[in-house]
Order: sequence, then C-alpha cells, then structure tokens
Amino acid sequence: MLRRNSPQRLFSTVGEYRSATYAPLRPWQVRGRRFAVTWRGLDPDEVGAFLDRVAHDLTGVYAELARSREENQRIKDALRRWQSSQAPSMRDLARR
Repeated sequence: MLRRNSPQRLFSTVGEYRSATYAPLRPWQVRGRRFAVTWRGLDPDEVGAFLDRVAHDLTGVYAELARSREENQRIKDALRRWQSSQAPSMRDLARR
C-alpha cells in the first residue's frame, strides 16, 4: 500500500521515474481547470484560451506517443522474425 507522501518511485508510461502520487495531465484535465478570479486577477477568457491551446497540444503529443509505441512494437516484431529466420535451427546444429 502506498501512502500519500511515500518516497517510493514508480515507472511511468513515458519512461521517467515519478512519485506514486504524480499523475500526468490529460487534455480534459487542462480544459476543465478553473482558477479563482480576484479583483485584479487574470482575464478568464485569456486563461481559458491558453488552457484550450495546452490541451490541444497535449492531445497531439499523446497521439504521437501512441503512434511511436505502435511503430516501436512493429519494428521489434519484425526484428524478432528476422532473428528467428537467421538463427540456425536445432537440426542445423545437430548436423555439425
């Protein structure tokens, strides 16, 4: 069981070590984020536009990451097939 302030580290899906309490932002989380408005606060429309832009960029990054993982798996599978075809069979080794 992991406690909230546990120093234990987990391997994230993007290849970096992160704490157990860290969760990468998703586009819908960025779009849904709201900030308190103060008397001299930020322009809510400007903040919303920026968050939409960040969320859009995150969507693209996650899509590219998925494509890269698929390509990586395809290359690994092709390499395994090639290595298997190049490796001597047990019969070939027995003849030696």
